[in-house]
Amino acid sequence: MYAQFNEQFAAATRQFADTAARINRLTLENAEAIVGLQLAAIEERTTATFAFLGEAAQVRDFDGAKNLWPRGAQIARENIERTLTTGQDVLGRVAKVQESVAQIAKGQLEAVTRSANDTVRQAQDQFTQATNGAVKATEQAAAAATGKAAK
Repeated sequence: MYAQFNEQFAAATRQFADTAARINRLTLENAEAIVGLQLAAIEERTTATFAFLGEAAQVRDFDGAKNLWPRGAQIARENIERTLTTGQDVLGRVAKVQESVAQIAKGQLEAVTRSANDTVRQAQDQFTQATNGAVKATEQAAAAATGKAAK
């Protein structure tokens, strides 16, 4: 009985470890992708901002500064748009990973439920067999006792 319990416990532990490894791998891949998205966005926007600052450094008069104003507003707008787009991409990726983790957890729960149901059925079958055997033995003993009493 203890061997069966230990075997079930070891199997459950292995299954948990495998599931945890799958979830960790998904999470790390997602984190890597998110960091890549954010770094690409930062690089792109930093390059555009420094190009604008280079243009601004070359301005020598008021007319040049006046002409530079729309370009500065455009850079600021693009920076905000890129930040929002990257944030939406990150949230989308996080949602997909959470869905994957939920599917893995659901699958594990279903597997554990099936295993528990199988164990309960086996125990019920063993109990039924033992009970039937005990009933037959009791009937045989009663028949034998009745036969001895009649003699």
